[in-house]
Amino acid sequence: MHAAKGTVKEKAAQVTNNPNLTADAQNEKLAGIVKKKVGQIEKVLEK
Repeated sequence: MHAAKGTVKEKAAQVTNNPNLTADAQNEKLAGIVKKKVGQIEKVLEK
């Protein structure tokens, strides 16, 4: 969810040429990637 939200924000930042929104979008994407990896690790450790 966060990764998709970050992608949308990134596109909006490119259209509006807003560097603050670009940074926010990159943080959002990174948060999504980290959450996905944490979920994968938790699944492996449950077994």
